[in-house]
Formats: sequence, C-alpha cells, structure tokens
Amino acid sequence: MMRRPLFRLTPLALAVLLSGCAVGPDYLRPSNWLPAAFKEAPTAVAETKTDNPAIVQQWWTLFNDTTLNELVDLALRQNADLRSAVARVEQADAAAREAGASLFPNVDAQAAGSNTHLSEKTATWSVNSPEVLRARSAGLSLSYELDVWGRVRRSNEAARASLLASQYGRDSIRLSVAGLVAANYLNLRALDAQLAITAESLSSREESAKLVKTRVDAGLVSPLDQYQADGALAALQAQQAELRRSRALLAHQLALLTGKPDLEIAAGPLSAIPLPPQPPAGLPADLIEARPDVRQAEQQLIAANANIGVAKAAYYPKFSLTGVLGSESKTLSDLFSSGAGTWSAGLSLLMPIFDFGKTGARVDQAKALNQQSLIAWQKTLETAYKEVRDALVSLNELGTAESAQENRATNARKALDLARLRYDAGYSGYLEVLDAQRSANEAQLAAVATRQARLNAAVDLFKALGGGWRAAS
Repeated sequence: MMRRPLFRLTPLALAVLLSGCAVGPDYLRPSNWLPAAFKEAPTAVAETKTDNPAIVQQWWTLFNDTTLNELVDLALRQNADLRSAVARVEQADAAAREAGASLFPNVDAQAAGSNTHLSEKTATWSVNSPEVLRARSAGLSLSYELDVWGRVRRSNEAARASLLASQYGRDSIRLSVAGLVAANYLNLRALDAQLAITAESLSSREESAKLVKTRVDAGLVSPLDQYQADGALAALQAQQAELRRSRALLAHQLALLTGKPDLEIAAGPLSAIPLPPQPPAGLPADLIEARPDVRQAEQQLIAANANIGVAKAAYYPKFSLTGVLGSESKTLSDLFSSGAGTWSAGLSLLMPIFDFGKTGARVDQAKALNQQSLIAWQKTLETAYKEVRDALVSLNELGTAESAQENRATNARKALDLARLRYDAGYSGYLEVLDAQRSANEAQLAAVATRQARLNAAVDLFKALGGGWRAAS
C-alpha cells in the first residue's frame, strides 16, 4: 500500500535531486600572460617623495589645486555621460532582479464570472433546466519551472555579471571624465602661463619699437629697423590672440564636462601645480587588473560563459509545476461556502525532439560570443599594459626634456640681453635683437608646453593604472 504514493512522488523527487546540477561550463579565469612588472617605472625622480603614499580614488587632489578639485567634483556630479552611465547601471540592476525572481514560483490571483444561455436546439434541455448557466470562480494559481539543468541559474549568473559590468562601465566613465577635466584644466593653466609670457614679451617689444622709432626719427638707424620692429610686434599680437582663443575653447570644453554652461575660470599660475608622486621601481603589472574597463571586460566574459549554459539547457527536458487552489459556484454568495473549494496540481514535461539544428546553432553562437569576449578581455589587458608603459616613458623622458627646455629658456634670455646691449652700442643690427627676442619667446613657450606635457603624462598614468598604486609595506 505504501508503494503507490512513493511511485507518484518519484518524478518530483527526481527533479529536486537533479536541480543541483547546471549544464554549461563553469567560469575559470584565464591566466594572465603579461610580464610581472613595468620595467619603465623610474628608479629615482627628483620630485618624487621618498614615502610613496597609497593613491586614493581622488588622485586629482595630488595636483594640489583647489580649482581643479572643485571642477572634478562638479563633473562627477553633473556630467551628462556619467549620469547616463548611472542610469544604465539602474537598468542592469533591474534586469538582474528580474532574472533572480525567476528562481521563485509565480503566484497569481484569478477571478472569473460568466453567464451562458444554452440553445434549445443543441443542448440537452428540459422544462426544469435554467435559461442561463451561471458560473463564479476565484482562486490562486502557481507556476514554477524546476531548474533541473540550471537554465534559470545560468541566466541569473549572466544577469549578475552584466550588472557588475555595467557598474564597472560607470566607473570607467568616471575615471575618464576625471582625466579629461584634469587634462583640460592643466592645458588651460599652460595657456595662462603662455599668455603671461606673451604679455611680457609684447610689452618689451612695444618699448623696443618706440626706441627704434625714436632712433629712426633721429636718423641714427635705417627705417628698415622700424619695419622689422613693427612686424615682430604684430606677430606677437597675433600670437596673443590665438592663445586667448585657445583658452576660451578649453574653458568651454570644461563647461561641457562639468555640466555648467556658464562656467568661468579665472587665470592662474601653472608653476604652482606640483608634479604628483611618481611610482616606485618594480611597479607590478597586475595593478592594471583593477582598472574598471578591465573588470568590465571580465564580467562580460563571465556573462558570455554563463549564456553557453543557457543555450545548452534547451537540449534537455523542461519540467514545470502548476497548481490552482480556489472555489467555484453558480452564485457569488456561495463562492466561498463549504463544498465550493477546488484544487489541482500537476507536473509537466516538455521534451525537444526535432528542431532541425536550432538549439545547436544557438549553442555555437553562445560559444562564439564567449570567444569574442575572451579576446576583448585580452585586448583590454594588453591595451592597459601598453598605456601604462607609454605614460611611464613619457614621465621619464619629459622630465629630461623639461630640464633641457628650462636651460634653453635661461640661455635665450641671456642671449636677448646681450643682443640688446650690442644693438644699443651699435655693434649689431636690429635683426639680431629680433632673432634673440623670437628665440627667447619660443624657448619660454616650449618650457611651459613641456611642463604641461609632463603633468598630463602623470594624469595619463593615473588613468592607465585605474587610479594609482599602493605603497609597498
């Protein structure tokens, strides 16, 4: 007598036992084939602090500029691209919650009422039969897919990975926005410095042009000197106008990045911005694995791997539990009375037989997408490694270039002073002074540009490392 109930429960018990397995490959992280460290990391830099601190997320604060800090904070709150990324994270979170809900049964409430008039020509009818058949029902229905082969769990795994990828995508945009603001701000400060140099040179040339005119009027020198002086003055005025235009465009770009269209930035010195601490020698290459775009690529790989299991589950039977608990009656007043209760329960199976290769094609698509995701992750790592190396080389070489440019600017100023003395003493023509003035102006502008490039290389390094590095203990 006990065997019949056990026999009836066998399909359900078997389904529960099988629900622990999941088809498709489990994710195994690919091995990292990159070198262990960056050999380009500097061994010693003059401006490097001896106690390299751990770089925090707010790496831009290491430039010690209050205006830069305010601009980055404003951009991280109001930048349109970043706000869109936040909205995408919210969408992915909702999708993950939707996928997670599939692990639980669906319970629905249902109610119905009907009035049916039967035909006297077709229905079995007698004088005692009612003219209208009435039916009223109410109840709860349950449906639940037994996740025997792990299709739902793999779908949930893919959704969670997609959510994390979306979050890392937001962090990647956040890093990019901070880097763009910092780079544009440093470029703007470099233009401020170049405008100051140009204003000083312009003032000097105006004085020189007046002195030349005085000497021409006195018949001491040829009018050629005046034409040359006026031409050089006009060239410097054009240079100043171009620098002002470039600064205005950069300010407009910062206004766009910060989401503040009426942004105004007062002029400030570039020399007050220090070079941030440099990374130590033997900088480990695995730091790039913390980059948000690298993490995003890996989560996309995890999602693609899980989707192989989702596709493979279509090869196997699909088990579903259904049930209804409620009541039925002819009249609404008797709907919940004794004897009106109804219930039903069932286990259904849907088994694929022939689909003419559709499931196999979907599995092959999932495998191909997984391979694409693997290649994309590998390329992201390689790109990150290359960007760090580029930034390290730029920092090293630009440090040498900056020293050389400062030496060049110092010598150009001394040459200008000597050329003026020679011209005033009548030992040389004014063309020698003009050439010295042009060389001094170009050398000073080049020194500023090299300093700007070196600061921007520091920004590139922070971005390439995903924020910075951790100090050795």
